[in-house]
Amino acid sequence: MNWIGINAVSATFPIPQGYRMEQLKRSDIPELIGCLKEWYPDITVGAVSCYLQEEFYLRQVFLGGEPEKDVMVILLRRDLELAGMLSLERDSYNLTLYCGLGVVAPKHRGARLANIAPTCLEAMSRAMGMEVVYYITTLRSPHMQAVAETAGFRLVGILPGSDRAMVAPGVVKRVYEAVYIKVLVPDADLLR
Repeated sequence: MNWIGINAVSATFPIPQGYRMEQLKRSDIPELIGCLKEWYPDITVGAVSCYLQEEFYLRQVFLGGEPEKDVMVILLRRDLELAGMLSLERDSYNLTLYCGLGVVAPKHRGARLANIAPTCLEAMSRAMGMEVVYYITTLRSPHMQAVAETAGFRLVGILPGSDRAMVAPGVVKRVYEAVYIKVLVPDADLLR
């Protein structure tokens, strides 16, 4: 299951005017890490804290112009300014695509960029021949739950205490998360 180019996928769904998507390149890593620290201070703990480590990108992320790996990071830009990011992870053996992280810069949050996440996830999955797409969102983010449900993803479960979040400076707690899935194969192909 090879990755499909960002331009080919983004041409299949609307992106807010003035914004564009591009694949993360090696030279973008320091800028992205700096932005994530600023936009999402809670990122220092839990499963997504790996996105603050340059080694993570070099080891596990498919960087533009380099050999394919199982994680792809997509940047959202307005002109030269970084406005957001989306991370997708493929499992070629299981034919699934997972959204590992999506973050929008605070000053761009009114542009509806969060809606790109489930749409891009599904478009990339279909283009790659994946059969199931899913993502997990904290119950602390009702907006992302609504985005998923509006895009036709189905809530299939709640994971109690599955990750950690900083709820106040220096205070880390286990959090509940919602699992959203969209099956892309016909019902006839499902064993029940």
